[in-house]
Amino acid sequence: MKTTFKILFVAAALLVFSACKNETNTETGTSAESSTQNEAPASNQGQAFIQDDESVPNVLQIAIGSPDHSTLVAAVQAAGLENSLVNAGPLMVFAPTNAAFDALPAGTVEDLLKPENKDKLASILKHHVTPGNYSKDFLKKFKKLGQADGNDASVEVKGDDVYVGGAKIIASVPAGNGIVHVVDKVILPAN
Repeated sequence: MKTTFKILFVAAALLVFSACKNETNTETGTSAESSTQNEAPASNQGQAFIQDDESVPNVLQIAIGSPDHSTLVAAVQAAGLENSLVNAGPLMVFAPTNAAFDALPAGTVEDLLKPENKDKLASILKHHVTPGNYSKDFLKKFKKLGQADGNDASVEVKGDDVYVGGAKIIASVPAGNGIVHVVDKVILPAN
């Protein structure tokens, strides 16, 4: 009952604050100016850009919070895939580390980050995502996984290690909309 009252109180306070703010802008004649100045750029709109400090982090927030995934985050941003990674899911993201990207031939990452290669980069990144929320141990039951780019990635088990598309899962982090499996290699589609 207390929670319901708190929610109603906060909602009422927001409505009052919102009404006061709009009334002030109308009186000063700056409502049109204020609304255009406070709008986010078109590239920073959507669910990925909503601030939320209370929920379990989603797969994108986990990557953003990891110093070992700054290259992956830059690639996701360059490909414009932020909103895709905050969907309800569940999503399994196989997240290559910065070292995995560094192991690619010289100039590969820089070339993929160019605006003219956005579609190619998006396709490669989608090859790192599959629907589901499976632990590393559960993945041992699979021979292949259908990836978001429409291609399959093979699953191999070597002892306790699991490899997806040739990349070894080195850690797993549960997310609010799935799971992030940290991998030691960039998983490239066959084509």
